[in-house]
Amino acid sequence: MAKRNKQYVCQSCGAVAAKWAGKCESCGGWNTLVEEIIEVAGPKSLNPKSGRAIDLVGLAGQDTPPPRRVSGVAEIDRVLGGGLVPGSAVLIGGDPGIGKSTLLLQVVARLSKAGRCAYISGEEAIDQVRMRAVRLGVTAAPVELAASTNVRDILATLDAADGPDVVVIDSIQTMYVETLDSAPGTVAQVRASAQELIRLAKKRGIALLLVGHVTKEGTIAGPRVLEHMVDTVLYFEGERGHQFRILRGVKNRFGPTDEIGVFEMTEAGLMEVPNPSALFLADRRDDVSGAVVFAGMEGTRPVLVEIQALVAPSPFGTPRRAVIGWDSGRLAMVTAVLEARCGLEFTGRDVFLNVAGGLKITEPAADLAVAAALVSSLTGAASAADTVVFGEIGLSAEVRAVGQTESRLKEAAKLGFTRAIMPARRKSKNAGAGLNAGLQIEEIGQVSTLAEKFLAAENGASVRRLAKPH
Repeated sequence: MAKRNKQYVCQSCGAVAAKWAGKCESCGGWNTLVEEIIEVAGPKSLNPKSGRAIDLVGLAGQDTPPPRRVSGVAEIDRVLGGGLVPGSAVLIGGDPGIGKSTLLLQVVARLSKAGRCAYISGEEAIDQVRMRAVRLGVTAAPVELAASTNVRDILATLDAADGPDVVVIDSIQTMYVETLDSAPGTVAQVRASAQELIRLAKKRGIALLLVGHVTKEGTIAGPRVLEHMVDTVLYFEGERGHQFRILRGVKNRFGPTDEIGVFEMTEAGLMEVPNPSALFLADRRDDVSGAVVFAGMEGTRPVLVEIQALVAPSPFGTPRRAVIGWDSGRLAMVTAVLEARCGLEFTGRDVFLNVAGGLKITEPAADLAVAAALVSSLTGAASAADTVVFGEIGLSAEVRAVGQTESRLKEAAKLGFTRAIMPARRKSKNAGAGLNAGLQIEEIGQVSTLAEKFLAAENGASVRRLAKPH
């Protein structure tokens, strides 16, 4: 009989320890080690002759890949790279109440019109899922519902020749395998449950959608190996104070990893936003200092968003630097460049930066727009309402060129902007061809010229003199 042994597994990183400790030595988390029982068999070595030889084939194949399952929700299909791939596993994570279950119920309701779809809930009863379906107006969709957490029962239901084509598991942290003694949600249960479900999905060609909980740091709960096991990882982001929701791809074996889908939360569920730029700029005011429109890129989609900055005297000895929607490290770099290279003073002043609408910006092209917003708030001069700004800033105060300039300018022109402040274009034989998009282009090479070019019409004075504290 196999001997039973104990081990302690970190619920944050999956590290294994021989004895319990208050702190995990791998990730530094406190009170994350949980006892698990393992079956220890006697020492054996694998005999190669007892195994079954596998077939080795070449890279070039004759089989054509099966067509993707288009959900009909354009924003999701964009993030997935054109639709669901049969036999793939998609992990969707997000904060509680952000709308993961609502989104997936809407997706399977549309997919059920072209194939058999199953929605298996481990957190809610069937009546609760039906109540959500009534609110979303999808009760007529032929979606098959079930409430179960036993992986063995789920596999027995799905493992059939006429089984469903798309399966939603809500959520993977509630599933458990009977052969393990640990509780549902632990590292061992999450890993084993996901492995069994993914194995069946590959075998039967099922498009598997897994819902994952997230930790307080915003990462998907459970072992990191869970994200390596699946084919696609999507994060559903959004601020509770905003109606916008962002579906962002961070891993995708069958498509791009930098696309986003934008949704708006309404009483009837999540609605697609085909033109997010117009929605993000809907409440913009033209006469406020510290507000600048940034022309950014999210994957292949240009997105215009307002960046707001507020520079105010600090009542404390150490000024505050608060950032929402951007990298705080890059804000520190931009303010340091403005101080060291341009003579502007932020000493003794609090700096607050916000990306309006709840969008999170990650690309360095926002540096110049942030610098313009900081200068605008510092001097009290409002920026021009018809101007967009983008460009990367280096430590020597140079403004560096960024990619996909033409797409940014076309989106700005489509929304009625007439002026763009941007880095100097790279020299090429096609330089200038089709890039203006009907806009007045102002190219700058140094951050020191930003305030003079951007605010000369408003204040007509020296930026250095205006920047001195009174």
